Amino acid sequence: MSLPIISADERLAEKRGIKGCIFGKAGIGKTSLLWTLPADKTLFFDLEAGDLAIEGWAGDTIRPRTWQECRDFAVFIGGPNPALREDQPYSQAHFDAVCARFGDPAALAKYDTVFVDSITVAGRLCFQWCKGQPQAFSDKTGKPDTRGAYGLHGQEMIAWLTHLQHARGKNIWFVGILDEKLDDFNRRVFQPQIEGSKTGLELPGIVDQVITMAELKTDDSAPYRAFICQTLNPHGFPAKDRSGRLETVEEPHLGRLMEKIAGAAKPAAERLTYARPPQTDTTQNKGE
Repeated sequence: MSLPIISADERLAEKRGIKGCIFGKAGIGKTSLLWTLPADKTLFFDLEAGDLAIEGWAGDTIRPRTWQECRDFAVFIGGPNPALREDQPYSQAHFDAVCARFGDPAALAKYDTVFVDSITVAGRLCFQWCKGQPQAFSDKTGKPDTRGAYGLHGQEMIAWLTHLQHARGKNIWFVGILDEKLDDFNRRVFQPQIEGSKTGLELPGIVDQVITMAELKTDDSAPYRAFICQTLNPHGFPAKDRSGRLETVEEPHLGRLMEKIAGAAKPAAERLTYARPPQTDTTQNKGE
């Protein structure tokens, strides 16, 4: 058996899905982004039961109500993880059991994109499940242990997100609410609204794209919606672009954004800037 090296040509020819999250304040129009996606190729992972904004949208929907269902749909979409034991979620045994209930996973082949709305609700379902597990109770007293519940919650959420992230042929978009707060120095800070801190801290390292859907203003103070796509942005919004193809501000159209991400790559010299920008000399000659 030869060393299983994937050549550059093979890697470039692989179909790669985009994995990203979109955060924004409540009511900014995150769910309505489904209107910008092809209905026949998009699966709506509806956790919020808040689909009034897309009334009339012709795409298919699944509506998990429990954390167990969220895990089942994740393994059905992403396939089994061969590194896991048979008694673990997302293992081959878990995948086989889910296929026995849901049928052939080839039925998902027609979907290019899975739109998960929202990761905020997924976190609540996960935490509710975690509070009933043995890890959420003290071994000594048998009383509820909040730290144990939050520890298990972080592990469960990261495992779920990571498994969906490895569904290479699918675009996976997680939608969530963005909270705005003031820190100890009275500075404005933003953070995803997710139970616990572990998921919010590690999520940007899991996905390819972090987008903030925000309200900006024109020069004459007229409000408009936009995608903030790069980490270094003047507004301090959470953002990340692993593709190197996006501008700091993009139009709030998810379909066209994905086309741009999947387009021709810029040369490395254009994507990466190593030079330090020229500095303005502010020194003054006090002897003059």
